[in-house]
Amino acid sequence: MLTIGSFEEFEVHLGKELGVSGWHKIDQAQIGQFADATLDHQWIHIDAERAAEESPFKATIAHGYLTLSLIPYLWKEIASIRNLKMEINYGIESLKFGQAVVVDSEVRLKAKLKNILNLRGITKVTIEVTLEIKDQAKPAFTGDVLFLYHFM
Repeated sequence: MLTIGSFEEFEVHLGKELGVSGWHKIDQAQIGQFADATLDHQWIHIDAERAAEESPFKATIAHGYLTLSLIPYLWKEIASIRNLKMEINYGIESLKFGQAVVVDSEVRLKAKLKNILNLRGITKVTIEVTLEIKDQAKPAFTGDVLFLYHFM
């Protein structure tokens, strides 16, 4: 795991891959909990019998936003950002979903430091991310996530 405690320690990684998280299995229980939390109970996510018969995936699939919501969790497996007053999820840019994540698939996050700025003492980073699906050529998504780090 990468450990970063300042703007300068982050900056040396500009343009480089920062790492890859461990694999995380998305099971039906997690999909159901996400459906309840977001009030998105579309059958392609929660009705296994109907999905087996009618869906082109022949199984339920994770919500696209569920896969996105894993970014902070998986990012923390890649990098430990220390010496912070505050961390803010600032945005997502250039996001493209590549393919659906079928229930019980395993995913992992790959991260690269695309850009870094010092905004009057606040570090703004753009991390190029790819959510890979185990044993699949196409990723679940690619995009750039932005974080603001207020180092002490």
